[in-house]
Amino acid sequence: MPARYTATAITLHWLLALLLLGQFAFGLLVADIPRGTPARGLYINLHKSSGILIGLLILVRIGWRLTHRPPPLPASMPAWQRHAATLSHAMLYLCMAVLPLSGYLASNFSKHGIKFFNLVHWPPWGPDDKTWYALFNLTHHVAALVLALFVLLHLLALAKHMLIDRDGLLLRMWPPRSAHRNHPRSDHPLETR
Repeated sequence: MPARYTATAITLHWLLALLLLGQFAFGLLVADIPRGTPARGLYINLHKSSGILIGLLILVRIGWRLTHRPPPLPASMPAWQRHAATLSHAMLYLCMAVLPLSGYLASNFSKHGIKFFNLVHWPPWGPDDKTWYALFNLTHHVAALVLALFVLLHLLALAKHMLIDRDGLLLRMWPPRSAHRNHPRSDHPLETR
């Protein structure tokens, strides 16, 4: 049985994986809504608002990761794979940090600012500047693409470890089974336990 991540790290990992996947899909859907329509403003502000909350959760995850050492990688893993894993995790964290930050900054160099969940208007603290907006918006889109690429690489590496190496690496980040599943059921005859 490989050493496991903490329950907090596991929870943050899977929660952020689901939230980021949903936010990525939501961003693609919002991009298809024509500019200048009321629906676009409504959904853009929902995307911004959920992005801010996800960004705060990302900060919690980064803080947890910086203060809690991850379990060691399997001893059978070659050094180049250890370095690749370290680099890819660093890139995942970097993209997760840049993505909400660049979206937030782009919103503040636009005249629209942020209407938090379409209820509370946060006026922009920066000027309405198309150059700065374009820079941060481009950064936001590039960070989303790079994050998607590193998530794909992450999944391919996981598949290799599951199907080829069979080293139990997924178990490090998988929620543990409850204790009662590991014990035989008492209602079965003794011979079948």
